[in-house]
Amino acid sequence: MINAFKLLLVCAGSMLLATTAQAQDAAAGYKKADMCIGCHGIPGYQASFPQVHKVPMIAGQNGKYIGAALNAYKKGERKHPTMRAIAASLTDKDIADLSAFYETEGASSLKPVAETSPPAAPVAPAAVAALLAKGACASCHGPNYNKPIDGAYPKLAGQHADYLYVALSAYSTEGNPQVGRANAIMGGQVKQFNHAELKAIANYLASLPGEVRTVPEPRFR
Repeated sequence: MINAFKLLLVCAGSMLLATTAQAQDAAAGYKKADMCIGCHGIPGYQASFPQVHKVPMIAGQNGKYIGAALNAYKKGERKHPTMRAIAASLTDKDIADLSAFYETEGASSLKPVAETSPPAAPVAPAAVAALLAKGACASCHGPNYNKPIDGAYPKLAGQHADYLYVALSAYSTEGNPQVGRANAIMGGQVKQFNHAELKAIANYLASLPGEVRTVPEPRFR
């Protein structure tokens, strides 16, 4: 009984330490996010180089995915001059902290979103449904595209349509020094579709109710 009680105390202590560490990581990420908020903290902000599109909403995105994306930019597996330069300046700890910050939406520093019943998801047109089935998109990103089967995959529902189109197109882009994403799985999937089909997929995913959003940063005020 005593040993069991000790084990319970150890487990409880470990859980407390894990929770505290996670909170500290998010708080540290908030302090390191200055280089991020200039684009991702402005609703509707649009990038103009190397392609024109709204920057992705990352508040509420899976932290594991954010970390993977930043590391891909850092290694050059994702080609984007600005993001490559920013990611190259980050340590592994910086990336972990920023990922924790954005996954928790900045904890107490960001305004909470009101608790409301999400609107019904629009049914995909038959042609788009066929494209999604052909790409087996839900097998990784979840049936509602908001609950991926693994945190390394992004939430897609409600993301900006023009960004989704640019991101999808990048997986099939080759030989461009400034645009492209190296991912064997996504590359194989995306190459099945033409540009019009990718736009149709992006537009539908953007129309879905999602959890990702841009939260205005109070430090701008």
